[in-house]
Amino acid sequence: MAAVDRFYLLYREISRSCNFYIEALAIVGAWYTVRKCVSLAIDTYSMIRLHLIPKLGGEIDLVKRYGKWAVVTGGTDGIGKAYAQELAKRGVNIILISRSKEKLEAVSRSISETYKVETDFIVADFSKGREPYPAIKEALKDREIGILVNNVGIFYPYPDYFTNLSEDILWDMINVNIVSANMMMHIVLPGMAEKKKGAIVNISSASCCQPTPMLTIYGASKTYLDYFSRALHYEYASKGIFVQSLTPFVIATKMVACSSVTSKRSFFFPSAEEYASHAVSTLGLSTRTTGYWKHAIKFTLGEQLPEWIWAWFAMYFFRIIRKEALTCKVK
Repeated sequence: MAAVDRFYLLYREISRSCNFYIEALAIVGAWYTVRKCVSLAIDTYSMIRLHLIPKLGGEIDLVKRYGKWAVVTGGTDGIGKAYAQELAKRGVNIILISRSKEKLEAVSRSISETYKVETDFIVADFSKGREPYPAIKEALKDREIGILVNNVGIFYPYPDYFTNLSEDILWDMINVNIVSANMMMHIVLPGMAEKKKGAIVNISSASCCQPTPMLTIYGASKTYLDYFSRALHYEYASKGIFVQSLTPFVIATKMVACSSVTSKRSFFFPSAEEYASHAVSTLGLSTRTTGYWKHAIKFTLGEQLPEWIWAWFAMYFFRIIRKEALTCKVK
């Protein structure tokens, strides 16, 4: 009995001395829970404000708010073409810039006839470094450019290890994914600042959410674009210019044709047309968004994951796609 009593007294003394730490841990736990609940409530409200309310309310008059003309780079396929069509639906005249004259003529004619807007195009190969920009600047100098969509970009033939990439791909990734956006903004931004209105949409990628192995240089180029967009908005918001970074996950386009899974439209892999209809609705409302509510859920979850889990999943998923692409290549 004496031993039991001594144990009880010891337990009581230890419990008394630990009460402070238990209370402190309870306060920390409560603060963490409240913080997460508030964060979830804010994210939910943001999703509703961005992706539901614009669909229920009236559309913004983009011509009145930003200007008559929109320039869309890489506008003959995929997201660029679909985004140009969505802008044309809202009465914005379209200037397409791409390297294929035949595609430019066809898409330009189709948009003009379908949506009854003016269209024009400029033939330019953004992989040629400084070469295309003097001609682009000359062609745009007398136009009232209200919206610039920096969509042009290149992807890997399939996800791969950095050292397996050719030097040509590395240079093209820099020139097309990074330099083109910088130069196009440098051309149109002075006119927007003079009018004190305009919008710039930079198509980044959800690969900027966390470091993404097997897409190293692509993810880095899109992270640059995302960072640049957000910083530029702070510089020019006071001058009436809205800069938006779009960070979508996979869209079912030709760019991801290396995989039979991602190249087909599904619940989380929308078509370019479906994505663009949602993304245009967020213009003027958010400076950084995936542009699509299903992708917003994935992006929010992705930001909460530890970096090593994101990286492990990326390696696992992209190795499967790489293996599939290499198998198809052999056949």
